[in-house]
Amino acid sequence: MNIPIGIPFAKGHGTGNDFLILEDPGDALDLTPADTIQLCDRRRGIGADGVLRLVRCTAAPEAFAMADRAEWFMDYRNADGSLGAMCGNGARVLARYLTATGHHPGGPLTLATRAGVRELHVPAGEDTHHGDVSVTMGIPALPGPDRITVTVGTRRWPALHVDVGNPHAVAFVDDLDHAGTLATAPAVTPHSAYPHGTTVEFVRDLGSRHLVLRVHERGVGETPSCGTGACAAVAAALHRTPHPGGPVRYTVDSPGGRLLVDVAADGTMTLTGPAYLTAQGTVRLHTSWPTAAAQGERGLQRPAHGASTPALLARADRGLNRLSGEHGHQGKAEAYR
Repeated sequence: MNIPIGIPFAKGHGTGNDFLILEDPGDALDLTPADTIQLCDRRRGIGADGVLRLVRCTAAPEAFAMADRAEWFMDYRNADGSLGAMCGNGARVLARYLTATGHHPGGPLTLATRAGVRELHVPAGEDTHHGDVSVTMGIPALPGPDRITVTVGTRRWPALHVDVGNPHAVAFVDDLDHAGTLATAPAVTPHSAYPHGTTVEFVRDLGSRHLVLRVHERGVGETPSCGTGACAAVAAALHRTPHPGGPVRYTVDSPGGRLLVDVAADGTMTLTGPAYLTAQGTVRLHTSWPTAAAQGERGLQRPAHGASTPALLARADRGLNRLSGEHGHQGKAEAYR
């Protein structure tokens, strides 16, 4: 049964890459692709590059196997409703949210994603709503094939296929304006290399381990920043000019701001940059909340011994209230001051 329900949310961004956060600890919210599209619509919804649904690993079938290593699972949805395996900026924003709401005290944090468990660090003692957050992104893979081509209009560039938990095509260019408006996805060939589409980075190498890029994100469009894209760009730069070994740091600038990518001697990358919480409130959608029978069919369990939908909403709203220390924000968005 579809009924309009006010769903508590928070909003945040990492270098302009913005996300809606839905706290759903018991995996009770049946979020459809249409719901995600509506939420992310910048005129008919709230507007965002994606949705971060926060679920306890013990309640999420996708993450249950990681419950011994992480408490929370990041269910990332692209703005077009498709599922995402990993989002570097999204993970950092979600870590900021967990700290601001009192779910995490700051310091080291593990987070389950569809790309596996990721280690994060939120500096303790800082303003819980602002500041840098780091996430270990693992070692990017170069799965091939070798002859990837990116085309925009009459211009074509060779590109490198880089996997950072999600697929990327990285092209080095002389002028970022040559990427055009990026209103539509650049053509990437061969199509067999990316059967489910890809994120495309246009990168200028400024030397001294300093890159600047623009990105067309799969399922979203051009975004001000992309965390996995920054790591993919660094991996491509190292592929072109390998460093002699030992740790190295790259600075990656994008229209939304600056990210730092530290590369360990074994190739493991750590992404660091600012993560902000900007708003909270409730949003109304024609969203299907599963009945108890439907949850039984899905093999899910309600949290807190069968908490009802109103109880779940109240619990999520309490989490949002901890952001500001106030109550009664139903039906409106509150901007952080």
